[in-house]
Amino acid sequence: MNKKIISVLLILVVSLFSANLFASGAVEVSTDTEKQEYQSKTLTELIGSFYETTGINALLNPSDDVMTSEPNPDDARVMTNFEQTWGRIIMFIIVFLLFYLAIAKGFEPLLLLPIAFGGLLANVPLANMGGEHGMLGIIYNMGIANEFFPLLIFMGVGAMTDFGPLLANTKTAILGGAAQFGIFGSLVGAVMLGFSLQEASAISIIGGADGPTSIFIANRLAPEMLGAIAVAAYSYMALVPVIQPPIMKALTTEAERKIKMPQLRKVHPLEKLFLPILILMMAVLILPESVPLIGAFALGNFAKQSGVVDRLSDTMQNSLINIVTIFLGLGVGSKLAADKFLVLDTMGIMVIGLIAFSAGTAAGVIMAKIMNKLSPADQQINPLIGAAGVSAVPMAARVVSKVGQEYDKSNVLLMHAMGPNVAGVIGSAVAAGVLLSIFK
Repeated sequence: MNKKIISVLLILVVSLFSANLFASGAVEVSTDTEKQEYQSKTLTELIGSFYETTGINALLNPSDDVMTSEPNPDDARVMTNFEQTWGRIIMFIIVFLLFYLAIAKGFEPLLLLPIAFGGLLANVPLANMGGEHGMLGIIYNMGIANEFFPLLIFMGVGAMTDFGPLLANTKTAILGGAAQFGIFGSLVGAVMLGFSLQEASAISIIGGADGPTSIFIANRLAPEMLGAIAVAAYSYMALVPVIQPPIMKALTTEAERKIKMPQLRKVHPLEKLFLPILILMMAVLILPESVPLIGAFALGNFAKQSGVVDRLSDTMQNSLINIVTIFLGLGVGSKLAADKFLVLDTMGIMVIGLIAFSAGTAAGVIMAKIMNKLSPADQQINPLIGAAGVSAVPMAARVVSKVGQEYDKSNVLLMHAMGPNVAGVIGSAVAAGVLLSIFK
């Protein structure tokens, strides 16, 4: 019995000794391997290795194997030397210019600042911020590529909207309709430049200066152009204070700019309550393709006008829309990367968008002048409010009021301009529904 116990103990000792010997051997092999892999470097070589990972080196010494940062990896391609070097530098300059306009000039900073910052991050070399797993790429995929952010924006805009000015002076809705001329005018122009009818339809919505609608329709009709169209639409929305005033002044006389419009009538709360439901039901029956946008808008406005869900309404028009604006701005800004912005297609879309937006502004002002010819002297419209017919709400209305007060400080046009401005939002959603219906 003792011999058996001694034999077992000896076997255990030998086993443990063998295991330890094997483990120590493995460690030695591993250590030897590590020692073989590691190569000591001088201080100069360490500094050189660090320099190779810097943005300075990436800007000065382009590589042939650098890929573009894409939310969808399948869309990635090799970046050109220009895009890696001078392209990024040019975009940095453009981004800093946008910062200046947002901060120093106050040009719609809520939009321009996050868009510009997104553009700055998108052009950082080596960081892959716009890739599938980068911050900008994640934001783009979670709300722009799937049309979710535009619907949330429409919901917030609806909660912020007061239909009172439009109901008090319903003829201003005509101005909102006239300003949509830019959409259909640019459609023809885009086709003439060689874009397909479907691509031209997606581009044309820029003429309404409606960013959310532009993203919505581009994702349906021309997803490959979504980035360029979103950048153009939101850029022109943010630059309303730059683009519109010269057009407004060129098409009106000083006397017309000083026209004072009569006090608006008091609108009954029930009128405001029923209008969003009426608009939604008309869209349901006549143009179902526009219901996602109009439905989100109507929900926000109905919640506000009902007066029984103030907490929800307050969230929609403050916290929700502010958070979404941050994400939307960064997502749109991700398309300001040099490899996406400094290309012919994007430049063409930007030019068409500018012409379309200018045409929409001009059409609204001209329609107001025509309406004045047909109206009695005591019911004249200040033609400036026609420029608010584009969908950039409330930016366009604020610009109209500011330009009017340059010539008469007592002439407050803000509430009058909100009528065509609100009509323009609905008009652009309807125009989008029409274009979607055509291609369904």
